Amino acid sequence: MPVRALVEAGGFFGMESASVRVALARLLSRERVERDERGRYRLGAGADAVSGTIRGWRRLDAQTVEWSGGWVGVYRRRGDARPLRLAGDRALSLLGFRALEPNLFLRPDNLVGGIDGLRSRLSGMGLEASALVFGLGELDSDCEGRARELWDLAGLNRAYREAVRVLSRSRGELEGASNEKAMVETFRLGGQAIRQLVLDPLLPSAIARNEERDALAVRMLDYDVFGRGCWAEFLQKHGVLHLRTPADLRVAVGTEGLAFIPSPEQIGDPGPQPDSSSIE
Repeated sequence: MPVRALVEAGGFFGMESASVRVALARLLSRERVERDERGRYRLGAGADAVSGTIRGWRRLDAQTVEWSGGWVGVYRRRGDARPLRLAGDRALSLLGFRALEPNLFLRPDNLVGGIDGLRSRLSGMGLEASALVFGLGELDSDCEGRARELWDLAGLNRAYREAVRVLSRSRGELEGASNEKAMVETFRLGGQAIRQLVLDPLLPSAIARNEERDALAVRMLDYDVFGRGCWAEFLQKHGVLHLRTPADLRVAVGTEGLAFIPSPEQIGDPGPQPDSSSIE
């Protein structure tokens, strides 16, 4: 995507041109994006681990295997620097882990790839190297009961039902709306729904029923087609391939407040901002 397209799209969301260019410079320095000789940008290697997980929202069932009752544990040592801890927090949240004890995090061992696969994915997403990732079996009855109650299942299902309602209403109301309004709303609401689906902990049926989540996934497939149609003319004008859904990497920031997408200010202080003069 060329800078002019990013700047124009940012304007739809109330972003200043300079802010878009500074954000690009920061992402470039972190290898989250890369630039070719024509000055066009795409996701870089530093975004692979997260973007791959995000793009799996269409195939949630394909990411799990039958659960045999085992667990995956992550033990985090004290003393790591705060930026490392924050990256680890995000990685664990994105892959459905919850804290059983202050430094011990669990999830069911039901993801494709098993423990080795999870170890690799957590590392790629920023979990500190000092953390231990291992299998757990035959928990005592007290720990087993506590482990099964780590997820707010009622809250997740309420959020899924509300998201279905919001997407359905938006789909009808945008039929006669201006294209710019439709572009902004479909990106925001579609991104919010994708965030909810990506942050689903993918629990086995022995712990959670997934009907509400699956209903949102079906609704989102339809909304995605509609939303990409709203963006097609704009993207075609700028010579951008647009067969896949735009990915908002901010879904990786925590699992609290699933009813909204955090703004950059809510994510936290990004630190020193690089010079954007090289962004052309």
